[in-house]
Amino acid sequence: MIKAGIIGGAGYTAGELLRILINHPEVEITFVHSSSNAGNKLYEVHEGLFGDTELCFSAEYDLNAVDVLFLCSAHGKSAEFWNENERPAGLKVVDLAQDFRDESAGYVYGLPELQREKIRKADLIANPGCFATAIQLAILPLAAAGLLKDEVEITAITGSTGAGVKPGATTHFSWRNNNISAYKVFEHQHLKEIGRNICNLQKDFDKAINFVPVRGDFARGIFASVYTSCDLSTEEAVTLYKNYYGDAAFTFVSDKAVDLKQVVNTNKCIISLEKHGDKLVIASVIDNLLKGASGQAVQNMNLIFGLPESTGLKLKASAF
Repeated sequence: MIKAGIIGGAGYTAGELLRILINHPEVEITFVHSSSNAGNKLYEVHEGLFGDTELCFSAEYDLNAVDVLFLCSAHGKSAEFWNENERPAGLKVVDLAQDFRDESAGYVYGLPELQREKIRKADLIANPGCFATAIQLAILPLAAAGLLKDEVEITAITGSTGAGVKPGATTHFSWRNNNISAYKVFEHQHLKEIGRNICNLQKDFDKAINFVPVRGDFARGIFASVYTSCDLSTEEAVTLYKNYYGDAAFTFVSDKAVDLKQVVNTNKCIISLEKHGDKLVIASVIDNLLKGASGQAVQNMNLIFGLPESTGLKLKASAF
């Protein structure tokens, strides 16, 4: 069994990670660290785990007692953690924060559809951002084929869980319900990892990637709508995408329009394509907490330990 530890166990991504790992056939959870909840049962914070586990949060952790460590604390906390702790030799790490997504400090960017083989050989994984996952999966095949010739225009709407468990003015039910709003227009932090990886795939791409993020009035999921100029027909684009994702465990190309209920509660990304004039319109849908965070983290863990990518991740969509 793979012995797993979690740092920062009280947030949404940790809750989803626990839901997966408790039922993962190859994993044993050794500790779930949360200084503010030490001694409490996991299900007292993550109420959906009631009846599944009697594990408690711990104030202490032993990095030598685990094979893999998941870092689920806020952005910036992972770097602080390693300033205060030494990583034992051989310990695998999957960091769900953004601290090392530039592949600094020996981390590998953990988007399996981009660099599966590199992930298999890695000890340190920087899990991608949720928006970054949905958007990159929408345009990777074009970049890999050298077909991005113009600016890329993106509007993507996310559920309220994307803002994290700590309440704020824009996550309060009374404000969020029956309401949408744009934020961080053209300045969202995930643009850095998107731009870096796309330019690494297509070296001559020098156009803008324009991104308008939108807060949705629902709990979970991301619907990304992307368009750019493209010479391919719809049929040619579909063939390109299906070939690129032919060996992907969780990314699929649909011949029909897609919607969020196809992917919520799963580790899937589903993509659809349409051609309108000279523009290729790509829709990409994911669950921000699963393929956009914890599910992808487990997918990366599976790759590192030589397991089938889908192990523990065969989850049914909440389609109704």
